[in-house]
Amino acid sequence: MRVALVNPPWHFENSIYFGCREPHLPIELGACKVLLERSGHDVLMLDGHINATSAQDLAQAVADFAPQITVVPTAPSYLFWRCAPPELRVPREMVAALDGRGGTIVAVGPHGSSTPRATLRKLGVDVVVRGECEEAVLALADAWPRTDVPGAATLVHGELRLTGGVQATRFTDLPALRWPDGWVARHHHHHHRFDTTPAGPGAEVEASRGCPYHCTFCAKIDFRDGYRRRDLPVLLDEIDALRAQGAGYLYFIDEIFLPQPALLEALVGRNITFGMQTRIDLWKPAMLELLGRAGCVSIEAGVESLTEDGRAALDKLCRMSTDDLTDRLITARRHVPFVQANLIEMPGDDSGQIDAWRARMQAGGVWANDPVPMFPYPGSPDYRQRWGAPDDDAWERALDHYLGQFAQFSDIQESAPLSLSALEADCLAA
Repeated sequence: MRVALVNPPWHFENSIYFGCREPHLPIELGACKVLLERSGHDVLMLDGHINATSAQDLAQAVADFAPQITVVPTAPSYLFWRCAPPELRVPREMVAALDGRGGTIVAVGPHGSSTPRATLRKLGVDVVVRGECEEAVLALADAWPRTDVPGAATLVHGELRLTGGVQATRFTDLPALRWPDGWVARHHHHHHRFDTTPAGPGAEVEASRGCPYHCTFCAKIDFRDGYRRRDLPVLLDEIDALRAQGAGYLYFIDEIFLPQPALLEALVGRNITFGMQTRIDLWKPAMLELLGRAGCVSIEAGVESLTEDGRAALDKLCRMSTDDLTDRLITARRHVPFVQANLIEMPGDDSGQIDAWRARMQAGGVWANDPVPMFPYPGSPDYRQRWGAPDDDAWERALDHYLGQFAQFSDIQESAPLSLSALEADCLAA
């Protein structure tokens, strides 16, 4: 069985997309590839973003390969499934370029996980996978031409047919991923690294998946939810291979990088630097010291609100006071060159208090952002508290609400983002 895995050439004009716009390794496609090849399937993996390849050239390479199945993601990488572009413009451009030459077309990503019927109609694909995708893609390859595998959503005579529920993979035993040398050599971006000018390639890895918390703003209800930790020997094998390819900086894409003494101690002697995102209230001073010795140079820590009521409204389950969080962030900065404290725009937070706290953070060497508006992703508790379960108009509703609430956006966004109907004008059912 031949399977093509295709990451499109992503672009984000007029999008409210919050994620980083640089190319990153498509972890979900790499995970699909290693499972498919282990089962004897022939795999072509292409990345139009990291290789600056047009959708037309990618489509021609797929046509030359003549696969029975072609997989296209609806977010740039697993790293950004929780903050994906709301619009399906780019994957639709990829599907249109294929023009029927990819066999059974399968879309994977957060859109099909939360809103499968709308995703099927907009993209014009044969199948969408609901939830984590690598084991479902393997099941589709094993069952082809059947599509009734767990996690698959299809349209039959215009009606949505769901097989099984939203999928979560085992993940703990996921084999070490391997990437082409050329991809790593082109990976100049060091994600969320601000302590120095990057030198040499970077890469992304995944040590754990999911999160034990359920903050209202986090879009993870339909994917990457339950917390699992990857087998350490396999993870270290993957890290060592990336290091041998020249990667000197790794970014852990984990939803929440929890304190793992065994992993940190294993990294101490590996001459690698890395970044991650976490909750600072979960780290004790001794673990922060080990984190620094292990090579961590970048921490993105969610604080979200400066009041206990604000954090409670976000269902943070934070047991620290703001003063304790402040002290722990400053302690982290003593061991890690760059520490960021994230704030979300909350109705009850006082702007004067925020300004004073940010100044205190800056004096301690910690960067705290100006509070950013919260987007109600269909996969988040916030969306469901507002409107209930996502329907076919969920992404439109979320974006219209967001654009109607806020006149200013983050500094990486366009000054005047467009509506979803404008961004998806070329989608089949926009």
